[in-house]
Amino acid sequence: MQGPRPFLIGGQWRQGDITAPVHDPFTGKVLAEVSQANETDAEAAIQSTAEAATLMGALPAHRRYHVLQRIAGSLYDRREEFARLMSGEAGKPISDARREVSRAVQTFTVAAEEAKRIGGELIPLDWTPGTDSHLGILRRFPIGPILGITPFNFPLNLVAHKVAPALAAGNPILIKPAPQTPLTALLLGEVALEAGVPPGGLNVLPCENQIAERLVVDPRFKLLSFTGSAAVGWRLKEKCGKKKVVLELGGNAGVIIEPDADLDFAAQRCAIGGFGYAGQTCISVQRILVHHSIADLFTTKLLLQVARLKGGDPSDEGTVVGPLIDQKAADRVEQWIAEAVAQGARVLLGGKRMGSVVEATVLSDVTPVMKVSCQEVFGPVVTVTPYRRLDEAIDALNASEYGLQAGVFTQDVNKIFHAFRHLEVGAVLANEIPTFRAEHMPYGGVKDSGLGREGLKSAIEEMTEPRVLVVNLRPPSAG
Repeated sequence: MQGPRPFLIGGQWRQGDITAPVHDPFTGKVLAEVSQANETDAEAAIQSTAEAATLMGALPAHRRYHVLQRIAGSLYDRREEFARLMSGEAGKPISDARREVSRAVQTFTVAAEEAKRIGGELIPLDWTPGTDSHLGILRRFPIGPILGITPFNFPLNLVAHKVAPALAAGNPILIKPAPQTPLTALLLGEVALEAGVPPGGLNVLPCENQIAERLVVDPRFKLLSFTGSAAVGWRLKEKCGKKKVVLELGGNAGVIIEPDADLDFAAQRCAIGGFGYAGQTCISVQRILVHHSIADLFTTKLLLQVARLKGGDPSDEGTVVGPLIDQKAADRVEQWIAEAVAQGARVLLGGKRMGSVVEATVLSDVTPVMKVSCQEVFGPVVTVTPYRRLDEAIDALNASEYGLQAGVFTQDVNKIFHAFRHLEVGAVLANEIPTFRAEHMPYGGVKDSGLGREGLKSAIEEMTEPRVLVVNLRPPSAG
């Protein structure tokens, strides 16, 4: 094993006084030791990010475009390296890891295009007497230093969704990666330096929670972009003071299956959406509500699809359901399943655990108060519940504290738009699972699922401030 991996501050790689291990979630083996920043390092990183704001803000669009394009190109060229690294530190099935790299390439590519499209608005001001000669011009300017805190489950693309729009908008950004998966973020830092990101334009700082909170409260950061659990996200928001906050938090995504749906397609999509990467996605399918007239038929089709999913070693090309991120997470999911069964739920498939791998589990006879229903499982567990009326299903999904995304399978366009009007979520997916996300679409939720929106154009709007110029266009003097 190599020496401790350094962190990135001001374009320089630095070693810290202490290190922390990164474990393979499947084998438990130590993959690497990573240097952890202390208070002094944190201050240096903050100062570096703050000092880079002027330089980053002055970069013309064509420079930002080319830097982002070079990052995308390097990610593509090194795609297998990134995929193997993610599979190792996150336990992500290698096929999923490769898809994530492809998505990250797209994220930086779209960000490059959006860097050229940060426009403005011409505002006529002659609406009232006495303003005939006035004209307003609105332009968006970089917000300034940004702090990004990222989770373990998408160690590349969720970092990219903070770094790419920040750079596109002309902002420096400091990334605090998840302690379980810092290696991918550090490798992205290497790629960014090689692509020409100015010193301090991207800093990557693995650190303990105490140091992270010191970053959160520092007023030199003008925006906090946090992706993670609802409990942590809302707590950090309270500490942020006057800085702007974007929160991408958890969910317990639901799907409604109407009688006219393509049941084979719906079952296939729900199986992938519920159990891909062992359900460790905030928009993973967790609750499936099925019209009572087709409940038995759909459930049979779903179980056949789920039974085909291979679990185990994430390095195996055929694995879909890999390990949970650590033993603690596996313990919790196992306990929630057992608790649901003790309260009356039935295990239709799965339910067993082998080390950090929990079998793909389908439960029926669940009630709204069970943790597997009302909280975010973040594991390979899906519940199936019948309903009689569409509004009953909509009410059941809306009863959640979360509101990220929801899916509706039906051929009736009126039902689709009815769901669109009444589901309390950030996005409704028609004939698609809520696990779907395109890199450029607005993405985010309501209620405990978050605040603000990501997706490249939306994120750039969050990372810029509108400023208005008012011009009094007086007639030119004669002569």
